[in-house]
Amino acid sequence: MDVSPERLVEQANERFQLQDYYGAIHLLEEVVATGRAFADAHHLLGLSYSLAGQPDKALEQLDRALALNPNYIEALIHRALVLNELGREEEANTVLRRARQVTSERRAGFHGHVAAKLANQHAVLGQAYYEAGGLSEAIAQYEAALTLGPGFHDLRYKLGRMLLEAGRTLEAHEHFQTIVRERPSFLDAAAMLGMACYLAGDGLAARAVWEELRARRPEDPRVEAYLALLSASDVAPVSAGANADGLEAPDDSPPPARKKKKK
Repeated sequence: MDVSPERLVEQANERFQLQDYYGAIHLLEEVVATGRAFADAHHLLGLSYSLAGQPDKALEQLDRALALNPNYIEALIHRALVLNELGREEEANTVLRRARQVTSERRAGFHGHVAAKLANQHAVLGQAYYEAGGLSEAIAQYEAALTLGPGFHDLRYKLGRMLLEAGRTLEAHEHFQTIVRERPSFLDAAAMLGMACYLAGDGLAARAVWEELRARRPEDPRVEAYLALLSASDVAPVSAGANADGLEAPDDSPPPARKKKKK
């Protein structure tokens, strides 16, 4: 059975709470291998590596978490601790100063670290709504999360995909464009920006985005599939039933009534 990345992270957190750090690492590496890991997964993997005595790998994962969410206060603190452990005290002090700066910032009327926690709680609630089938409620929660944490591009990415699913293509396009502009290394967001262009009927923009992505990530089979999709459709308009991956959604309407044969 295909287990979602979110569920794998939950299982990893359970192993972490039991101090089974290697078990947590195994599960989180599965998440990272999917290419769909968000800041929370990288942070927990970094912390697990640290507690398992692998500080270099811990720093790599904490850096990846902070690349996705520069204001991730826990990742900043844990990065400082790992640097201090490695004897890199000056770097650790720089990171701690950044952490203090984050906590002194105010967003939506809250201190930075409080706003970040509230943003993540909105995201957790939004994911619960989504899994329960409440797409519009999930979108509202993720929008509230981004009001509190506008730099949380992992959450912005999830919101963009939900907006595509809801048929709100132009709004999704705006969010993916923001991510690509501010985090050029977030290649999954670039892939979805191309999809948003395609679903909006702008085939030329979609091709430009995907061809640039192919040059940067030639090993990703999805990019070739997207370009093949574009060529096959010859930039034909996509029906309203298409989902976020550009595939036709199943028709849930009842079949037409069959006529009774006359005797």
